[in-house]
Amino acid sequence: MAQHPKGDFDLSRAVWQRAESDTSDSAVEVAFVDDLIGMRNSAEPDGPVLVFTQAEWDAFVAGAQDGEFDLA
Repeated sequence: MAQHPKGDFDLSRAVWQRAESDTSDSAVEVAFVDDLIGMRNSAEPDGPVLVFTQAEWDAFVAGAQDGEFDLA
């Protein structure tokens, strides 16, 4: 279990998902465990996991949908 200030993200219960169209070796993967969301790089499955609360995840998704993170 990964200790985190937001709570314990139980890696043993994580079911990692990625966009169906992403077949790359280094995809962003997410897992929803209880009220926390984990994000990792599929190229490093034993590497670090970013942990978000539901409110943080919702804000991130809304920002992405609004183009907040577009580079151009």
